[in-house]
Amino acid sequence: MTAVAGGTPASVRAPLTAPVRWRLTWATAHRVLSQLRHDPRTVVMLIAVPSLLMVLLRYVLDNPVALNRFAPEFIGVFPFIIMFIVTAVTTQRERARGTLERLMAMPLGKLDLLAGYAIAFGLVACVQVGVVLLISLTWLGVQLPGSVVPLLVVAVLDALLGMSLGLFASAFARTEFQAVQFMPAFVLPQALLCGIVVARDQMSDLLRWLSDVLPLSYAVDAMQQISAGASWSGAVTRDVGVILGFTVAALAGGALTLRRRTH
Repeated sequence: MTAVAGGTPASVRAPLTAPVRWRLTWATAHRVLSQLRHDPRTVVMLIAVPSLLMVLLRYVLDNPVALNRFAPEFIGVFPFIIMFIVTAVTTQRERARGTLERLMAMPLGKLDLLAGYAIAFGLVACVQVGVVLLISLTWLGVQLPGSVVPLLVVAVLDALLGMSLGLFASAFARTEFQAVQFMPAFVLPQALLCGIVVARDQMSDLLRWLSDVLPLSYAVDAMQQISAGASWSGAVTRDVGVILGFTVAALAGGALTLRRRTH
């Protein structure tokens, strides 16, 4: 085994640009899913809370027309928020306990680790959004003008966006409480500027510019396009591309904060 600078063996040295090794990736995803399975409170937070918020929204609006207008947007926003909180807290906990550092001391590249987290939380996001859609389209009576598939795709991508931002935000927190405190900085400004409260084209130039650089704006815009009857359009494709770009950028930023043990 050849040593490299800093005493780290060359065989365990895996730069960020190394290709993903799927065996290690799936092992990481299995570990995360196993941890979630033994944490019922987190599972309830991930699966039940977005659905309960949709039920609450239905009775707050108490108007079928208004519900059909706003439900698609919140179907994307609620999973985004919940995934951000859970991922930020979960990842910070593993950072604080040294779990991530111990994993990085193994022959596990940063991309292997992050891809494993993305797959695990991506599967959870599919279940989460599926439950929300099932309840919304049946019990709550939400009606869509077209196919449910585009809405499902965008909602899952929104949840993955929240996951990636939560992973990135966890790097700046020293405790789980601090991880939760990042929600006002990362989530609430986006919720106010994304176009749900006030249409983006009615904002001042400064607020519109801020809205244009926040990823949740594009998630809500895609939902608005779909709820207006456009099952899939060029505008939706553009919004999805922006969402994916922000997700990859946040995961890359999170990867840069991972450090290997040197002792």
